[in-house]
Amino acid sequence: MKKAGIWSLPVLVAALGYFVDIYDLVLFGIFRIPSLKAIGLEGDQLETVGHLLLNIQMIGMLVGGFFWGILGDKKGRLSVLFGSIVVYSLANILNAYVATEMQYYVLRFFAGFGLAGELGAGITLVAEVLKKEDRGWGTTVVATIGVSGAVFAGFLGNYLDGTHTAFGHVLNWKTGYLIGGGLGLALLLLRIGVFESGMFEVAKKGKAVMGNLNTLFGKKENIKKYAYCILAGLPIWYGVGILVFFCPELGEEMGLAKENIKTGTAVMYAYAGVTIGDFLSGLLSQVFKSRTKIIKAFIVLTACAVAAYPYLGSLSVTWLYIVCLLIGGFSGYWAVIITTSAEQFGTNIRATVTTTVPNFIRASLTPISFIYIAFFQNALGLKKVPAAMWTGVIVFIIAMYAASKLKETFGKELDYLEE
Repeated sequence: MKKAGIWSLPVLVAALGYFVDIYDLVLFGIFRIPSLKAIGLEGDQLETVGHLLLNIQMIGMLVGGFFWGILGDKKGRLSVLFGSIVVYSLANILNAYVATEMQYYVLRFFAGFGLAGELGAGITLVAEVLKKEDRGWGTTVVATIGVSGAVFAGFLGNYLDGTHTAFGHVLNWKTGYLIGGGLGLALLLLRIGVFESGMFEVAKKGKAVMGNLNTLFGKKENIKKYAYCILAGLPIWYGVGILVFFCPELGEEMGLAKENIKTGTAVMYAYAGVTIGDFLSGLLSQVFKSRTKIIKAFIVLTACAVAAYPYLGSLSVTWLYIVCLLIGGFSGYWAVIITTSAEQFGTNIRATVTTTVPNFIRASLTPISFIYIAFFQNALGLKKVPAAMWTGVIVFIIAMYAASKLKETFGKELDYLEE
């Protein structure tokens, strides 16, 4: 089978798809306060409803992950790359016109559902069209370009504050959602020239059983591999979803002026770090010819950055942003964990695995938030900062154990089927 190059169209299209994906994932975190105020919420509702909306989006991604993953294994990787972006784009455009809480809940669910297919299908396609020696480089390109979408969103978040106008219209949170939808629709045009994975075509012609969940969940060994891939990625969304998205509330408890802390700036710093971290983790995995060593090293470094959060973050708003940068940088092993997931399983369920694993990691924010709020804050009566730190202790213990159980897959041949 002919193999593509690292800078080929499939790689670039997957990278831009992830750019749009991550742009929207952080968009709500950035526009949470102004958008919720616009529909009449205030006070504690801005935080409680904010957590709920974020969790609903993550649940949408979890449901969508299975839908798009199975579709990708049954109908092809390209079917997901086209279908998912259409759903996401329409949901985001409509999100600019929400007037009630319920409308916001519904549209965040469908935005998450649509986005669920982007990263997994893109990584699966890239892993299958590149040579085994180039897989790590290709997925590093996808992740590095992709996560910069969050930096773009953070920049826009600071600019679209309602004080600027263009063509007679006020530029605010609604503009941010419209831009996201527009970027998604523009991406459809680029995908016209992308070719399907040769491995998928061969497997399909060979009458292999494609996208069957029994193949994934019918064997104890497969279930364990699948679970380890998910659990090893827990620190990524713990850091972003708790410590970065809600840094105004956490910063206030640490003695900083809440009105001086901008979520958009915190996200921009964090994902500038993630961009660097994804590049470095991908580079190091190629240099050391190991995925698992790099995953474990980055989990330890992320834990160190999180431990510094209440100390350095309390010094000033600038230091809080710097800690967000460090947390983002050290949790930037996203590309490596998703590449490892793709390499753990055969062609007939690879899209299902690679699409659902990142969405389970993202959706893990729901139980993590429950532990943080319901258990440590409400049940034990801890304040927000210590509650966040103790939640982190649980997350890092689980992640490190899972990473220690992952099998090394660097250089593994992927042209095989799961029985």
